[in-house]
Amino acid sequence: MQPRVAVLLAAFNGKQWLKEQIDSILLQEDVVVSLYINVDQSSDGTEDFIDQLSKEEPRIHKLPFGQHYGGAAPNFYHLIKNIDFSQYDFVALSDQDDIWLTKKLVTAIANLNKSNADAYSSNITAFWPNGKKLLINKAQEQVQWDFLFEAAGPGCTYVLTKKFAINLQKFILMHWDAVNRISLHDWLIYAYARANGYRWFIDPYSSLLYRQHANNQVGANVGLSAFLVRAKKVLNGWGLNQSLLIANAVGLENSPFVSIWDKGNRLGYLFLSKHFWQCRRRLKDKFLFFMACISLALLPPQKRHE
Repeated sequence: MQPRVAVLLAAFNGKQWLKEQIDSILLQEDVVVSLYINVDQSSDGTEDFIDQLSKEEPRIHKLPFGQHYGGAAPNFYHLIKNIDFSQYDFVALSDQDDIWLTKKLVTAIANLNKSNADAYSSNITAFWPNGKKLLINKAQEQVQWDFLFEAAGPGCTYVLTKKFAINLQKFILMHWDAVNRISLHDWLIYAYARANGYRWFIDPYSSLLYRQHANNQVGANVGLSAFLVRAKKVLNGWGLNQSLLIANAVGLENSPFVSIWDKGNRLGYLFLSKHFWQCRRRLKDKFLFFMACISLALLPPQKRHE
């Protein structure tokens, strides 16, 4: 029997890309797919487009229209909260504008089964309108505290076992207010898994084409402009504030490691700089993290960003 997979897709003003993305999901090989789409209130006809598709294709299920979420994370939290996972073997997340390779899901499932893991993510290949392509490598070795400072990779590569998805759903329901203060769902899901002893498999296989365009909420971390955007978020305290919100949500607020830097003072930043090797996976990111912690320790104290 082929594995049954619930795919959760968060959409917003995505009409121009959705057909290509949805086609690539429905063309997945050797799995039985059910696609659940939740649309953030849009102005480009996305709701009408999804409504028509759901009438033509029984594998597509739309959630009620009309709500405004204001970002991908609350949209995904709503999807995870409201879908019954009991009838599926696996749960996958999808953006609205990528193109999945036809063996994306079956490859993820094979690796989950082989490694006895609870959750999966993979590398991706970013592509631009001018035809440029670039492999984005997220498959570095996991380290002790990386989950508090970064995601496992783009959430659109995540595939979760049924057991993990149901427990994640319970966690989100129990911590709804705290969860909705966290701006990146893929980061939170990875942190919840690692903090609770679940096994996560990061695959060097590139499972999808990751579309880059002006409306990307996050996008690939490539080039000077992307670096500067992320650097600003680090230096104004946003990044570490999100780390603290995540640590609190997943029950690590009293961890000796977290309690040393949770006040956002110079000593805390210096402590993090000493542990930079255990806080990010990629070599370049380790040293950028170190420099960011030193910079925060030298800057005047700033009000935390929430």
